[in-house]
Amino acid sequence: MYQRCKAQIKKLKAAAKAVPYSLAALYLAYKRKEVPRYAKMVIILTIGYALSPLDLIPDFIPVLGYLDDLIIVPLLVYWSLTLIPEHVIHECREQAKDLWKNGKPKKWYYALPIVMIWTVIVYMIIKHIFLKDT
Repeated sequence: MYQRCKAQIKKLKAAAKAVPYSLAALYLAYKRKEVPRYAKMVIILTIGYALSPLDLIPDFIPVLGYLDDLIIVPLLVYWSLTLIPEHVIHECREQAKDLWKNGKPKKWYYALPIVMIWTVIVYMIIKHIFLKDT
């Protein structure tokens, strides 16, 4: 039983290490014309959730907070990958490996849309709570 548990932990570690490459491959696939629109919407959801500072279950809740990162993100990645044609995802994975060859990509401006979306959401919440017209 100990060996089985140890093998499962190894699989989880390998899957966790593959998430950044999968997210990069999804981003590259999103830009491809061969990918259907519905798959692109799921890719946006996946990348947005993975890069979002907010989670469905906050991280300060013991165990459950990190479980959502261990379960939801890989499930979204898997779902996205199943919607993309096989030859496209294979090419995108190869390109993603090249992206990470010299360490993490330095293109910080890819995060700007996510930061802008969360800024608008926070602004709307603050406006709704504190600036109500009564």
